[in-house]
Amino acid sequence: MTSAFASPITSDAPLIVYIDIKSPFAFVAIRPTLALEAELGLQFDWRPLTLDIPSYLGSARKEKGKVVKSNRSASQWTMIKYGYADARRYAEKQGLMLKGTEKIWDSSIANIAILWVAQTARDKMAAYLNIVYPPFWRRELDIENISVVETCLSDAGVDPAGFDMFQKGEGRKLHDALQRQLHPHGIYGVPTYVFDSHILFGREHLPYVRWHLQGRQGTAPDIAYGPTEDGLPPC
Repeated sequence: MTSAFASPITSDAPLIVYIDIKSPFAFVAIRPTLALEAELGLQFDWRPLTLDIPSYLGSARKEKGKVVKSNRSASQWTMIKYGYADARRYAEKQGLMLKGTEKIWDSSIANIAILWVAQTARDKMAAYLNIVYPPFWRRELDIENISVVETCLSDAGVDPAGFDMFQKGEGRKLHDALQRQLHPHGIYGVPTYVFDSHILFGREHLPYVRWHLQGRQGTAPDIAYGPTEDGLPPC
């Protein structure tokens, strides 16, 4: 079933979208990105970028809201707190709850499920993402538990039969090989949008992505976070 990606920056689809279930910035980009995909009647190429957070922000673990273990510096904590405050602001604009995680999750199983959906039930991608993201950010979903992820697949209308073997074997190999290619191609964070070898990091670029996908007519828009004049959900 599995075939390697020719390149992290090429696809038969008009747009590649890199996301990670454990990223609050990807979380607040999901709804507007899915809305754009549906509005234009396109199928984007959704791919996982499983972040190695400790490599650049250190690691920490909380219990009942209190830090019980940490190797983070004061500046790293400041960056994290600001990042969550920023993401939470835009989650609330969408009527979503975003609680800070109490540990650094291994999101690879839930992310490999993105590859499974893409290969076995592509039309269910929006359903899967909408079933996984909101409860995870309410601290209601254990994305490291294979049974939990299989239930999410089933609830999204995706047959989970064979997924466990996939995420341990072919899917894991595909996922890991893709991760090794990302940084050398200049892809570091999520959400990242890729088209025609252009790499745009951050959901603030969605107006520009939309302009490109609609034929690049008129003046290119500036980056934006708020709602657009035509009613597209907040970017």
